[in-house]
Amino acid sequence: MVHGGPEVLHIIDVPPVSAGPGQVRIRIHAAAVNPTDIVARNGMRAEFQRQKPPPYVPGMDAAGVVDQVGAEVTTGIKVGDPVMAMVVPSGIHGAYREQIVLDQNAVVPAPAGCTHVEACTLPMNALTARMSLDLLGLQSGQVLAVTGGPGAYGGYVIQLAKAAGLQVIADAADSDRDLLVALGADVIVSRGERFAEKIREHFPLGVDGLADGALLNGLAIDAVKDGGHFTAIRGFKGGDVRGIHFTATWVTGYDGAYAKLDRLREQVECGQLTLRVAQAVAPEEASYAHQQLEAGGTRGRMVIKF
Repeated sequence: MVHGGPEVLHIIDVPPVSAGPGQVRIRIHAAAVNPTDIVARNGMRAEFQRQKPPPYVPGMDAAGVVDQVGAEVTTGIKVGDPVMAMVVPSGIHGAYREQIVLDQNAVVPAPAGCTHVEACTLPMNALTARMSLDLLGLQSGQVLAVTGGPGAYGGYVIQLAKAAGLQVIADAADSDRDLLVALGADVIVSRGERFAEKIREHFPLGVDGLADGALLNGLAIDAVKDGGHFTAIRGFKGGDVRGIHFTATWVTGYDGAYAKLDRLREQVECGQLTLRVAQAVAPEEASYAHQQLEAGGTRGRMVIKF
């Protein structure tokens, strides 16, 4: 892959890989398509990608079957196990490929009873949601606002927050209200302008914390109470505003966080987290998957099935 529109995605041959000490090789059967893949493809992250020469293989979510285990692997993973993993892309090391080698701590069992297509929609988005909640540090009974609730990240934030005993308020278009109710949101406000004002109509002092998945950035700050907490994806941090604690959610910090990802697997198996697939396509249709994601409105993840 070189940078550009969806049309630059094409199939290439890459060198074979083998698992070394402490590593696991996965025969990938499914890779989810995420907004971060769009950013990697269109050149917005070219400065970071230049550390490796092109072509670039995108993809941060993989599910498949272990086909090789290196020496010194202690996690209990063995050949033939269905697994899932978050991948941090670098050069041709990305999830859009048929085989990949990862550190053992990045690879956990797939949720029981799930297909590879379903399992690959969990790791990166759910770990991002987990990190956001960890950064916010809210306690049971406190109030969390979520922007972009119908999306994969927002949906996982809502479900993880409810599992932790938080009260959740989120915004949604009318067409997504039933989805947010199913995810567990306690209060739903209409999507669009005046987000902070709408939140304050329900919580006049503001919310204890806010997870910004819709990139409202500064437009959402007024929804947070004095001394509250605000975290956002894509690196946004507010300034010195009413004692609010700002953090940026960078999921790469949870690369290899075996216990956290395995706990997310458990939460899928006990029904606290829902895996949502929009559509599965062949590798030759990767550009179509990117087009669908960029067009907006997909609910669940587009998946490339190998």
